[in-house]
Amino acid sequence: MTTFRSPALAETPADITARLLELDRPCWIVRTDSGTVAATTDDWAAGARGQVLAAVPPLPAQRLGDSAFRAAHGVRAAYAAGAMANGIASPALVIAMAEAGYLASYGAAGVPPPAVDAALAEISGRLGDKPFACNLIHSPSEPALERAIVDACLRYGVRCLEASAFMDLTAEVVRYRASGLVVNQQGGIECRNRLIAKVSRVEVAELFLRPAPVRLLRQLVESGQITAEQAELAERVPMADDITAEADSGGHTDRRPLLVLLPELIAARDRIAATVPGAAAVRIGAAGGIGTPDAAASAFALGAAYIVTGSVNQAAREANQSAATKKLLATAQFADCTMAPSSDMFELGVQVQVLRRGTMFAARAHRLYDLYRAYDGIEALPEQVRKELEEKLFRRPLADIWQECVSYFTERDPAQLVAAEGDPKARMALVFRWYLGLSSGWSIRGEADRLADYQIWCGPAMGGFNSWVAGTYLAAPEHRAVADIADQLMTGAAYLTRVAQLRAAGVRLPAECARYAPRPTEE
Repeated sequence: MTTFRSPALAETPADITARLLELDRPCWIVRTDSGTVAATTDDWAAGARGQVLAAVPPLPAQRLGDSAFRAAHGVRAAYAAGAMANGIASPALVIAMAEAGYLASYGAAGVPPPAVDAALAEISGRLGDKPFACNLIHSPSEPALERAIVDACLRYGVRCLEASAFMDLTAEVVRYRASGLVVNQQGGIECRNRLIAKVSRVEVAELFLRPAPVRLLRQLVESGQITAEQAELAERVPMADDITAEADSGGHTDRRPLLVLLPELIAARDRIAATVPGAAAVRIGAAGGIGTPDAAASAFALGAAYIVTGSVNQAAREANQSAATKKLLATAQFADCTMAPSSDMFELGVQVQVLRRGTMFAARAHRLYDLYRAYDGIEALPEQVRKELEEKLFRRPLADIWQECVSYFTERDPAQLVAAEGDPKARMALVFRWYLGLSSGWSIRGEADRLADYQIWCGPAMGGFNSWVAGTYLAAPEHRAVADIADQLMTGAAYLTRVAQLRAAGVRLPAECARYAPRPTEE
């Protein structure tokens, strides 16, 4: 970041801000003989020219959060770019973050296995030993997808998995964890396959704070997927290294308030550590609603070991989203989000948070779910309803859509077709999921004739980010680089943490000093 230097004693709001932005130096706040509040990074000036009111120590952005997170993942800051499904968190995004010293997770959810394989080959080939992660989303209706992603991660030596939307542990997430367990030279257990679990419920967090269930370990040993030694080691370590408290985020979310969720998960970790000693080392991070330095600083103040961003990265240059979608995202306000039925867990009634502004997707998706609840199959739909669906949503006969589903699942997950063979309602669900599944692709590709059907996963952080960067170089999507976003958020969080420390000490700074605006980095 730019180095900010100013005269020995800073008295204007701009100069005080500049002093506080010298994050690697201590800063004294003094009251001058004229009664003006001023700042200095030179202790001699503080004593010689005024009454010292308070002081703050150095606070480089890299010092925020838990140093164990940085050490474990080999990164320079306790910050990660979370996975955005359908490859929106693209290889280019992951590579850019890794080269800047940050952790990022490839968005494998919804991506066909061959494309996941190609993406991991590209990322690992470019990055070598630099750290990165891959997303594993819970797919209860398509277990073959979990298996394919874990296979690819093990094949390419991916050392970090971000597990999301899990409601219970599955054999595949346990297989990934157990496959990386070895005894080191000191006789301790080394977890070579790190796991970050993204959760929004305490009961789910507890699953990852405890060791893998014996029943799943036994099943994996009997099938030859892990060794008996790995199973024994897995009974002695927690399932996860890190647990991310996912609050009001884009995509899969329970819209929990971070102010409540994060302390609850930290308390659960500490409670379980009384009987599962290994749980004490599990770090609890924060995600959801983090799109401004104020939000980032608040998360760290709550005790977050690290923070994770998502929605704000979707409008970055490296994200695999169309220019049309990035333009919509860049105009979003914090209240421009709503919930809609998800494609991967449609039958269960699970919802995802999406952008409402500029698209009719949410209303149309709710319409499909209501029809699914009300009727036993496509054949049971009233003729007028069926005609409306074929003309406005699917734009083709539903019989043709079913044939596409047959072709798709024959290649991807034949078990889906077996389950639907004698169940009209299951067939209807697959047809409706066709629309839900393709709608995000229309957004990614920027198909102009499908603008009203764009499914754009988005949380309120996007609106907060847009308000924060308004009038700055980051207002335009083409200027948003994912690593620069990370730098600006972390620098701003460190700066605002210093302001908060001074406020707690009773110092009243000028109002202009209570805000951090994005500042271009020096080339």
